[in-house]
Amino acid sequence: MPTDSRAAQDQAVQAAQELANVLAAKAGDRSAFGKLAQQYQRQCAAVALRLLGNSHDAAELVQDALVKAFRSLDQLQQSERFGPWLMRIVTNLALNFRRSRGRRQALSLEQTSGDGDEGEDMRATIAGGAMDAPEKPLTSAELGSAIQKAIDELPEKQRLALVMFAIEKMPQKDVADVLNCSVEAVKWHVFTARKQLRKSLGAYL
Repeated sequence: MPTDSRAAQDQAVQAAQELANVLAAKAGDRSAFGKLAQQYQRQCAAVALRLLGNSHDAAELVQDALVKAFRSLDQLQQSERFGPWLMRIVTNLALNFRRSRGRRQALSLEQTSGDGDEGEDMRATIAGGAMDAPEKPLTSAELGSAIQKAIDELPEKQRLALVMFAIEKMPQKDVADVLNCSVEAVKWHVFTARKQLRKSLGAYL
């Protein structure tokens, strides 16, 4: 279809521009890296926020990750895979931070997102489809807090797969690169995570 062809062409142009910026950044061009940082900052921040549950910690971690990425560009072997490589740095820093800080308790919706509709969006994400309304309707803050707590209690790879693929809509191949596993393993982690969340949130869903 013409629309699909145009979308594919736009993606190819974007990928070529990103690769050019990566190669320029590797050569020491700070402005080129700045463009890459701007391109990925929102996604990095969203993932860090989901893993840490605190906007201040997430913002500082993303800045640390970008600095580390710039200093480690010579270690990026596949220049066309900058995005997954950067996300691996973010997730590794976030997991190290979590381990050093200890497990945080459930967070308010204000800490996880400023979007008041997030609770409803997340219910659909967890289930992979529509859900019946709860017997006792919850406020957005209550639902958001319950969802964040349930996500926080998932095993590490399940939590990462769910956050990156189901919530942040990253391509499965990119998630697989970050987690150093197969695409099939990503699918399994997401499936298992959703199953566990439906069990954990049964009283709310």
